[in-house]
Parts: sequence; structure tokens; C-alpha cells
Amino acid sequence: AFGIQYQPAQHDIILPIGISFYTFHTLSYTIDIHRGTMRPWNSFIDFVLFVAFFPLLLAGPIIRAADFLPQCAVPRRATANQLSWGLYLLLIGLFGKVVVADSLMAPVSDTVFNCQRFLVWHDAWAGAMAFSIQIFFDFAGYSTCAVGIALCLGFALPDNFRYPYGALGFSDFWRRWHISLSSWLRDYLYISLGGNRRGEVRTYINLMATMLLGGLWHGASWTFVAWGGLHGSFLCGERLLEKAGLMPNPRSPFLLKLLVAALTYGAVCFAWVLFRARSFGVAYDMTTSMLGFQNENAVAVLSRPNFLLALGASLGAFAFHSWMRDRSLEELLGRARWWMNGILIGAMLMLLLNAANNGDGNAFIYFQF
Repeated sequence: AFGIQYQPAQHDIILPIGISFYTFHTLSYTIDIHRGTMRPWNSFIDFVLFVAFFPLLLAGPIIRAADFLPQCAVPRRATANQLSWGLYLLLIGLFGKVVVADSLMAPVSDTVFNCQRFLVWHDAWAGAMAFSIQIFFDFAGYSTCAVGIALCLGFALPDNFRYPYGALGFSDFWRRWHISLSSWLRDYLYISLGGNRRGEVRTYINLMATMLLGGLWHGASWTFVAWGGLHGSFLCGERLLEKAGLMPNPRSPFLLKLLVAALTYGAVCFAWVLFRARSFGVAYDMTTSMLGFQNENAVAVLSRPNFLLALGASLGAFAFHSWMRDRSLEELLGRARWWMNGILIGAMLMLLLNAANNGDGNAFIYFQF
């Protein structure tokens, strides 16, 4: 009637910012009170701060009320050590996200996964390995930033990653990857379903249900569910191997541990294809190529430098994570000389500023979840 060509918006699902993470926060608080493991907190303002603490609102890590609320009992004022270490962590997180994930790994990963043709096996593996490094530095980078910002405000948050690519098996991997989510699913879903207390068959069902729902949490796509199901299958298979006494223990030979860690990392990279692929068709082509099934029309899309970059970054991450498996970053950097830390900070700042000026500024991957 007024000459305006109105185009209604598509009826997509509209969700409030951060709903996934503050829902986890409030659910854990409610369930802990119901179970009697904690008492209701006596300050509504403290509770609101726990639910909507801004460093973790968009992409975690997921915190528990029992860990956070007691810190609100007295005013938080960061010490000089907390402020300096918090800023250091913020820089490390930004460096991992902007330089490693966005500038180095994203172009390699995107080239492979956006290709419309069947790939040669080595390019398919290089793309999967590049994405494994990209998503780790993207998400661990965000988590490190969040922990660093919270520390600058005087709050201590638990680590969300503990060198997962050096894991000895898939149970160990999920104790090290996105720890706040995996421990939440374990405590409030897996154990609530009965855990391993209701027989062997029920244990496998509970494992699969937990991992399928964990995959579905990442997005309304069957590829995410399949990714969760594949990891559930890995966990079930590992449990069978443990019962047969075939998994390594702390006294096992070094080479056996190295072999198990390498197989675990390779399987995790293989599974990341389902997580990254736009459709099952892309995932099928990638995985069949990675498994060595030949196609006469297969093409190579990566240049030699990009292939070597993906391979070198992947092997370097595996070696570093394996070495750091039982160590902490704070311990490592705390033992370094002041001038070593100074050179490291200067180098990260220079590379970060250079990448920020030349890059596209991609959003954090886990913002969409």
C-alpha cells in the first residue's frame, strides 16, 4: 500500500547469544543442588555473574558453580602476577587463533574441503591434518584468551585443553579435549544414564548415546551426529581392547605408547573430516581417498609448500603435545629465562600484528555452537 517491497525474513531458528553455554551453567547448578553436592548460593548477583561471565559467554569454557561462586565470596582484585600471566595467556591465545589457525592452517584446510573433485590420498590427509591444527588453535586459542581475561580480573578458571593430540587412546583424548564439555557430559549425562554400573551392554549404549548427543550439540546436521557416533565407536572399541589387556599402561615401553598416541591422533584427524565437511558426499569422497581407494580422476590441489606446511605443523603438534602430556604451560614458561620470554612475546606480537593487518579476521569456529 505504501510502495514498499517487503521481503519477510526466512523462518530460521533464532537463538539468544551464548544460550548453549549459560544453559550448561544453570543446568549444572540446578542438578548439583538437586543431588545435594552443593547448597544454593546466597547472592543472586553472584549467581548472575556466574551464568553470564563475559569472557566465557560465547564459547566457554563451561564452568561449574562450585568452582566459580566461592571466588565471589570476597572482592576479586588481580595481583601483579595474575595480571601479567593473564595478559601473557591472552597474547598466546590470540597468536594461536590469528596466526596459526587463520593465517597458516585455514587456507590449506579450505582449499582441500572446498574442492569439488576427488582428491589424491596425500592431499586429503593433508587437509584433514591442517583442519586438526586449525580447530585446535582456534578453540584452544579462545579458551586461553578467556582464562587469561578472567585472570586479569582476579578469577581463576580451569584449563579447557591439556595437549589432546598427545593422548594415549580416545578416553585420554576426551579427558584433554574441550575438558569442560566432556566432563559435563560425563557427570550429568553418562553417569545419569547409569555409566558403567548397569552391565557391559548398557555401558556401550550409554557411551554411544553420550557421544551422539555431544555431536548433535555442535549443530543441527547429521554430519555432527556421525562425528559423535564415530568417536563413540572409538571409545567402545578402546574399552574392548582394555578388557583384553591390549592398551598401554604407565609401565609400557615408550615405543608402544608412541604407537598408540600416533594411531589415536591419526584416527582423530580422520574423524575431523565429518566435522568439517559440508555434506556426507564431501566426507565420503575425502574418507575414501584417505583410506587409499583409487580414483582415476583424482586431482592434487595443494602446492608443495602448503602440503609440507600441513604435514610439518601436524607432526610438530603431535610431538609437542606428546612431550607436554604431563607438563603445564605455566611450568614451562615459568622456568624460562626472562629474556627468552621477552623474545617469545616480541615475536608473537610482531607476527600477530602482521597477520591481523593481512588477514580476513575469521570468526571463532565454536561461536556457531
